[in-house]
Amino acid sequence: DKRMDWKKPTVQMLGRWQPWHDGHTALFKRAIAKTGQVVIQVRDMPRDEKNPFAFTEITNRIMSALSVEGFHYSKDYTIIKVPNVVNITYGRDVGYTITQEHFDEEIEAISATKIREEMK
Repeated sequence: DKRMDWKKPTVQMLGRWQPWHDGHTALFKRAIAKTGQVVIQVRDMPRDEKNPFAFTEITNRIMSALSVEGFHYSKDYTIIKVPNVVNITYGRDVGYTITQEHFDEEIEAISATKIREEMK
């Protein structure tokens, strides 16, 4: 059973994931195609209406969704809690890129806000 290689190029996905949904899974699939492994970073947010889920709940939802797609925790990806990162700053050529992915209308229309409303 292969484990993630922490020295290998890896794609970072930073977000609140409140909740993880099909759009996030589509993004994950693009990310893993780039390097073969992904670190999913969960921002540690104050619990409120926009952030109703605790880190453990978020992690369980991500692992469940990615398992259905055939991905394996600690082999294909890992999940870590990070501070409430609100800005990513870098200097000149630092050896990585920041990429915004675009999807078809169906995926782009997925809204975590709408999903949270439906869950109430």
